[in-house]
Amino acid sequence: MMGFTGLMRRSLKARLIATFLGLLLVVQLAGFTALRASLSTHAHQELPARLDVGDRVLHSLLSQRAQKLTDGARLLAADFGFREVIHSKDNDTIVSALENHGRRIGATRVALYDTALALQASTGEPLNSLAPLAARLAGRVMRPGDSSNVTTSEIGLLAGLPYQFVMVPIKAPVVVGWVLLGFPIDERLVSDMQALAAVQMTLLTRTSASDAWQIQLSSVSADRKGGLAQYRWDQAPARGASGMTSVTAHGEEFGVHPSWLTIDDTNGSVLALTSLSVDAATRIPHDLQVALLVTTVLSCLVFGVGSSLTAHRMITPLHRLASAADRLGAGDYATPIGDEHRHDEIGQLSQAFERMRVSVSAQKEEILKLAYWDTLTGLPNRAQFRDAVCSAIAAAQQIGTPPGSTAQPSVAVLMLDLDRFKHVNDVLGYRFGDLLLVQVAQRLAQQLVRGGDLVARLGGDEFAILLRSGDAELAQTVARRLASAFDAPLTLEEHTVDMGAGIGMACWPQHAGDAHALISRAEVAMYSAKQRSAGALMYDPTIDAASAQTLSLLTEMRQAVTENQLRLFLQPKLSLSTGAVVGAEALVRWQHPHRGLVPPLHFIPFAEQTGFIRVLTMWVFEEAARHWRTLHAEGLLITLSVNLSTRDLLDQDLPQKFDALLLKHQVPAEAFCLEITESAIMDDPQRAQATLDRLSALGFKLSIDDFGTGYSSLAYLKRLPVDELKIDQSFVKSMENDPDDAKIVRSTIDLAHNLGLTVVAEGVENAKTWDMLRELNCDQAQGYHMGKPMPADAFANWSVGWLNQHRPADLVSALMLH
Repeated sequence: MMGFTGLMRRSLKARLIATFLGLLLVVQLAGFTALRASLSTHAHQELPARLDVGDRVLHSLLSQRAQKLTDGARLLAADFGFREVIHSKDNDTIVSALENHGRRIGATRVALYDTALALQASTGEPLNSLAPLAARLAGRVMRPGDSSNVTTSEIGLLAGLPYQFVMVPIKAPVVVGWVLLGFPIDERLVSDMQALAAVQMTLLTRTSASDAWQIQLSSVSADRKGGLAQYRWDQAPARGASGMTSVTAHGEEFGVHPSWLTIDDTNGSVLALTSLSVDAATRIPHDLQVALLVTTVLSCLVFGVGSSLTAHRMITPLHRLASAADRLGAGDYATPIGDEHRHDEIGQLSQAFERMRVSVSAQKEEILKLAYWDTLTGLPNRAQFRDAVCSAIAAAQQIGTPPGSTAQPSVAVLMLDLDRFKHVNDVLGYRFGDLLLVQVAQRLAQQLVRGGDLVARLGGDEFAILLRSGDAELAQTVARRLASAFDAPLTLEEHTVDMGAGIGMACWPQHAGDAHALISRAEVAMYSAKQRSAGALMYDPTIDAASAQTLSLLTEMRQAVTENQLRLFLQPKLSLSTGAVVGAEALVRWQHPHRGLVPPLHFIPFAEQTGFIRVLTMWVFEEAARHWRTLHAEGLLITLSVNLSTRDLLDQDLPQKFDALLLKHQVPAEAFCLEITESAIMDDPQRAQATLDRLSALGFKLSIDDFGTGYSSLAYLKRLPVDELKIDQSFVKSMENDPDDAKIVRSTIDLAHNLGLTVVAEGVENAKTWDMLRELNCDQAQGYHMGKPMPADAFANWSVGWLNQHRPADLVSALMLH
């Protein structure tokens, strides 16, 4: 227990601290998670708007640049000298003018078209591939309206590179030609986007729909912009559409807004991507991470110190309570618990422990008193008496044989059991019986003059006396004195009671080697004294031998049932009028493996005394049911009689048990006749009649066995549900020579017939008795003259032989059913 409480104290404090810190970390983690979730939600709500702004900034930059280029182109177209050069038709001069003017305004590609949009001259390589683009721009300029305010530009590819082209007419005053200027889109546009809109920009181009996108410009890092180019942008929204596309590039999530600058599957397409990193937007800033880490560390320190102090305040009183519990477990109920003056929960727990200590201490005293003292008489009880005998023998062993003497110290035990005490309880009541026991205890205590001797009440009306240094002679002297003390009657509440007692004596070491054997043998001597009405009796080994034999017999009887040593015998019952076999009495025999066939008189009375007769009755009934089915299958319709004892009739569950066996073996109740003795009925008439009524209701026939030898049962005979009277064999055997017995038999037969009962005479041992019973109209006979008890397996053959020998053949065929 100490190890367990110590472990509990060590681990509880650690668990409290760990719990507090764990809760703190959970809260911090929850806050961090909520922050990340909030940042993610905010980013996904804000980024589309920022990307939309970036897209508008991109188109605004392109528009501003287009306007600037258009203004420069108009200056060139309005220059008088340039128009003169055009009129000169000198191609070299025209090209030189185009280069000079384009260089001034930053155009790297300049071309001159006639009014039919045929290319006349261009700087660099010929720009024949731009004819469709020039046609589209010229068409926009020539739309009806004020062409002077038209600013038209278009993004196109030239040699795979993106250019912004503008086109203006040359008028003198009518349109005499067209000037196309191309300006390359370079990193300046990307840097302007970052500066103005704080977004990333990527410019993708492809020459045809089947080609992969090529990255021309990008502010995204090199390892991630490849992922943007690989996305399927063919499904991207058209120019001007808002929204955000999520793209993962090299493990990082980007929010991208695509914008088509040119869609031309023949001459090439240009796609501008404004993007922002979602991961960067949701990433907690470094300074905030540092702040959170510092806050967590400081919180853990504060919580650790606080939880340690809190745990210490909780564990210290719990430690004291655990120590108090250990003391209580060790049996120390005198030391107060402590801490009961606190007013918190610990104080309440301490108060509960203190109340428990006081209660357990009081209960322990009460238990000790109940364990070692008799509450009625105040004398020591059996447990204390046994301990006292043990200590007396131990003390005598330590003393040993005195020098110069051959006598060894002796210890004597006397046991008393009052006579007729049950009768006192039944007549005067249990309260009077208790008062009587108290007075007996006082009278016994008065007979002892030595302080070391002890009087105890072992239970019921049984008392014991310990003579710590007493031999057989002293024990007998004390026994005589006690017997004389009981000669004087006891007077209680105007009642005078004469009480006697059976006294048994035994001495150590003459009769027993230890305290348990000494008490047991004094008790054996006491019971023997009561049986013999000897008053006081010293233990003798021959007494114990009979007790041991009795115990051995009970053990062997149990083994006889479990090891199939019992045998079922049947004695036939015959009709006196026809001589037919009408029934048989089921009897039990014991085939002992060593003693052979044990007669019933050697074990049936003992079985009735010990209650084992119930087991034998159930065995006989079940075996009889099983053999009845066999006999019935062979054509014998007979009734089997089974004897019931007093203990069987007192068993309220007996009808239910019999009914279960009938169902088990599929046998009708009418196949049995249950025989009950008069004495069995008279022991408890009310309970016996209740049991008999239930058995009769099930269909069993009932018979009064040994009729005429018991108590006067005529008063009950008319009320009992019996079907048969069985005249005791003591009358039947002597009726041939004793006229009085013959009159008794005749009267019994007439009485039974007048009551509507069948009469069975048992003990028929000769033909003359048979004939006399027939003349008296007795119904059935049973006895050695017809047949002795025989094994159940031999009964069928005996029946056939009996009928063939004693009755005519026609009667045999009439009685035997095949």
